Amino acid sequence: MITLKNVVLRRGAKVLLDGASCTINPGEKVGLVGRNGAGKSSLFRLLDHSLHEDKGDFYVPAQWRMAQVAQDMPETEMSATQFVIEGDVTLLAAQQEVTASEDSGDGERMAHAYMALHDAGAHDAPARAQALILGLGFRTDELERPVNSFSGGWRMRLQLARALMCPSELLLLDEPTNHLDLDALVWLEAWLKRYEGTMLVISHDREFLDAVTDVTIHIHAAQLTRYGGNYSRFEDMRAEQMALQATAYARQQDKMAHLQKFIDRFKAKASKAKQAQSRVKALERMEKIGPVLADAEFTFEFTEPQNLPNPMLAMSDASFGYPPAIEGDEPTVIVRNISRSVLAGQRIGILGANGQGKSTVVKTIARDLQPIAGQITEGKGLNIGYFAQQELDVLRPADTPLEHMIKLVRDCTAQGRLSGQPTREQDLRSFLGNFNFTGDQVKQAVGSMSGGEKARLVLCMIVWQRPNLLLLDEPTNHLDLATREALSVALNEFEGTVMLVSHDRSLLRAVCDEFWLVSRGGIEPFDGDLDDYQRYLLDMAKQSREAQRQEQREQNRAPAASASSAAAAPAAGKKAIEPNRSPEQKRNDAQRRQQAAEKTKPLKKELEQTEKRMAQLAQEKTRLETAMGQPATPAEMADAGRRLKAVNDETETLEARWLELHEAIEAVGA
Repeated sequence: MITLKNVVLRRGAKVLLDGASCTINPGEKVGLVGRNGAGKSSLFRLLDHSLHEDKGDFYVPAQWRMAQVAQDMPETEMSATQFVIEGDVTLLAAQQEVTASEDSGDGERMAHAYMALHDAGAHDAPARAQALILGLGFRTDELERPVNSFSGGWRMRLQLARALMCPSELLLLDEPTNHLDLDALVWLEAWLKRYEGTMLVISHDREFLDAVTDVTIHIHAAQLTRYGGNYSRFEDMRAEQMALQATAYARQQDKMAHLQKFIDRFKAKASKAKQAQSRVKALERMEKIGPVLADAEFTFEFTEPQNLPNPMLAMSDASFGYPPAIEGDEPTVIVRNISRSVLAGQRIGILGANGQGKSTVVKTIARDLQPIAGQITEGKGLNIGYFAQQELDVLRPADTPLEHMIKLVRDCTAQGRLSGQPTREQDLRSFLGNFNFTGDQVKQAVGSMSGGEKARLVLCMIVWQRPNLLLLDEPTNHLDLATREALSVALNEFEGTVMLVSHDRSLLRAVCDEFWLVSRGGIEPFDGDLDDYQRYLLDMAKQSREAQRQEQREQNRAPAASASSAAAAPAAGKKAIEPNRSPEQKRNDAQRRQQAAEKTKPLKKELEQTEKRMAQLAQEKTRLETAMGQPATPAEMADAGRRLKAVNDETETLEARWLELHEAIEAVGA
């Protein structure tokens, strides 16, 4: 088990843990929660030995293998599949040992190396890696694409797949859902529920924590407090604990006041001096109960829109996508033939698998993209507040929050979009204060801020503009639980229209009362709730897996197909068209068939021999792999390993020749 006993952990001058103690048992799934800056990520660094405790005792079993998501952006031309396979450090080490043992010529070493390679699962490593990649939202045609060809978010998904590929007894996940959409999130939850090791996860997604954790550790006031149960259970127990503490504190204050009153009244009287002195000692001995100091709440609200056009906008036979990269090329159409209206007061959640066009729809409505076809008619006075996935990247790193607000005022003034918002510098400072930018923070460079602080600044700028239509594309990626809760409350009180793309199911449930499904190049209402949608995603994933298995079975059957089928097709074709042939054409066809048969006869014979030999090798490979999994002497294991390598090499050569023969026979037949 993992134990921390009276641990002190510092980062610079800040004390993150001060005499903290906690135990994590094998196989537990732990959610690590606490305010931003409380020390959650630093505790992970302690667990992976990047940091060391300043005081106290800390222990992780030395034999435990650990896996975690690397935070660096991978830069490699390696294929996605190979990149994930190499996350299996046990397999990688076994492969390197096989190579080294073969070079050494040491039979006993080779035997052990081949056994370790078999135990590491070399035979099914590509299949396991590709299952992880596909589960995280990649397409089958992307499995062999170079890692460098993917965007940053997709490369971080590959880092997650690489961590899941690694065999481990301890899995550390720091915000694993940030780069996932809802379908990949559902898959990840199912995978983590099957994980047999010990897991610690940091996440601001409460439904994700509820689904995958059974223990919660709260970092608060430099202490670790363990709660049995998921995040929702933790909230209930903490509320009860705080209520009990508040009651006990009030009761103790009453008792202390009573003792102090007695002391003050009788300490000067000789007859009561002894009793007064005993009260002083009782007061000193009393273990003080601290007052309840709840985390400061963060709240904000959207200003009432000046007007609410109805409909907000109407899409008529519209197609959305991207303009051609090169002039003269065709545009890329993602969704087409959309005819829908957005009404005042609607709360629309936009669902759909990755790549189906959710963000494209939002970008087009937000005027960042132009419709490829059709038109969008906007209601008079439409004022859009748009939170884009990349909005944080648009912020100017060298500028301060106050400078961002001043520039926003200037831009809105130039565009004639001022609607009674505060514009004086002092008013802007006060407005920023509503979003927890206080004191010197209003003059802090944005580039030095955390992702959560940047997201709050973007929300502040949107709220200031008094929109009547909110377009929110993954607004919670960098928000902590308190800010997500504040956003949910603010959106529920917003009087305008909301269109929301999010993988945060808690936010979707709280805000949206209807859903659009972007799928197969179109948009349709989704008749159901998020639980129905989750079942829909699981069904779609199951169908996809079945289709892939069927495709694999067909590919496996291909090498065993008889060459007679190659000759059967021309014969069938001949029979179908023969009634329309003249006698001379029939004679020419017969002559060509005879010539083709003479040419293909040796090819067919070699093909038959090749298939027979491939079948023999397949049987021998199965026998060798089974034997290598059984107890044997080192010499026997070495012989089996050498023979297995020879079988694999010969099989590869025969498969290449099999393809050549088939192509030659088909060419003659044509």
